[in-house]
Amino acid sequence: MGGSLVNMVAVVGGSQSLGLQQVVSAMLLSFVLCSIIAKLYQLTFQSLSYSRSFVHTLILGGMIVCLVMIALGDSLARGIGVLGALSLIRFRTVVRDPRDMMFLFASLGLGIACGSGMFVVAITGCLILSSVIVLLHLAPFATHRRYEAMLRFLVDANDEEVRAQVDAVMSKNCSAYVLLAMREAVQGDLLEYSYQIRLIDPSHQVDLVKELEALDSIAEVNLVLQRTTVEL
Repeated sequence: MGGSLVNMVAVVGGSQSLGLQQVVSAMLLSFVLCSIIAKLYQLTFQSLSYSRSFVHTLILGGMIVCLVMIALGDSLARGIGVLGALSLIRFRTVVRDPRDMMFLFASLGLGIACGSGMFVVAITGCLILSSVIVLLHLAPFATHRRYEAMLRFLVDANDEEVRAQVDAVMSKNCSAYVLLAMREAVQGDLLEYSYQIRLIDPSHQVDLVKELEALDSIAEVNLVLQRTTVEL
């Protein structure tokens, strides 16, 4: 009974169709390899908006592509049919981080290799990709640290010398700073300044706040560290 079922599966869809054992092996291998990529993505994730569903997508996407490749085989007619069916689907999810997109491509590539029966290519590719992912995560390659922050404080509107004092403190602790906005507060008695600053070193944030608070005309100093890669 089991042998006849395997033979039936092998016959249906053409002579190039895979047997039941090969189908199961390809699907399981795609699951294992895509799970490795998904786990590495989870361990090396450094952005802000972590998505559990995206990790699941890395696994399911590779398995689905593997299944599609098995179903297509070498049939041009089936390939055109699948292409027409997929054209009806609208994918509106925006992948903002290019790194996430590369992980998705890696998962789909492994699924294609498994579905095509190229198990050696899939395993070798997964091992090499995994090694590169770990290497890039641990090595300082392409690291460009910028300690940027948003600085806000209130200033006495009648003090004309405070701007020079603020510039002196900024020059001491910041490699660059830009005045973004200035508006009246407390019925015009105070002015609120908003600066975009880049600290020379992260340890300077405490010194910056203390030195600004030490000035007589400045109050309510607020420093918020931020990342330049965040899209608002």
